[in-house]
Amino acid sequence: MDGLATTARIRTLQWDAESPELVSRMMADLDMLASDGWLISGAVILAGTFPDSPFGSWTSDELANTWRVNLGFPFLCAQALAPRLAEGSCLQLLLDTSLHHPWLQRLPYSAAKAGLATLVPGLAQLLAPNVRVVGHALGTLLPAEGSDAAFLAGRTLLKRIGEPADLCRAVRYAADSPFLTGEILTLDGGRRWVDR
Repeated sequence: MDGLATTARIRTLQWDAESPELVSRMMADLDMLASDGWLISGAVILAGTFPDSPFGSWTSDELANTWRVNLGFPFLCAQALAPRLAEGSCLQLLLDTSLHHPWLQRLPYSAAKAGLATLVPGLAQLLAPNVRVVGHALGTLLPAEGSDAAFLAGRTLLKRIGEPADLCRAVRYAADSPFLTGEILTLDGGRRWVDR
C-alpha cells in the first residue's frame, strides 16, 4: 500500500414501517445515496416491535401490525437494497432466538422472526453469487427496563447477557467472511442449551 489509509463510510437510513409512502421513501433515499456517489458494500436490517400477545387475545389488526413491522418491513428493505448492493456485499438481518424456542406470550412475534429465518437462505440463493446473506439470532443484549439482568444472565451457559459489542463483532465477522452465506448465527450465550 502506498501509505494511504482507506476508511469505511457508514450511513444509517431509518424508515417507518407504518408509513404509507414506505416503498417510495426507500427508493428515493437509495437513489439519493447513489447520486451522492455511495456504493453500498453491506447493510444490516433491524426491525421490530415486541408486543405481549397471549393466545386468545389476538385480533386481525394486531397480527397484521406485528407481522408488517417484524416480517414485511425486512422483506421490503431487502428487496429495495438488493439491486443496489455492490458485488461481494453482505446483507445481514437481525432476527431473534425465538426462532429456536417460540415465546408463547409473544407467538405472533416469534412466527414473524421464524419467517425471517426462511428469508435468509432464500435471499442467499436468489442473490448468489454476487451478494451474501447472513442472519443473526439475538438473545438478550439490552434487557428491557425493569428486567432482572442477573436472572437473564443465569439462564445462559456463559452466565452473562450480551452486549452491543457482541453483535458488532458478529456483524463484522459476517461482513469479512466471503465464504459465509445463507446462515443464521446465534448469539445467545448458549441460552438455547440450558434446561428451561
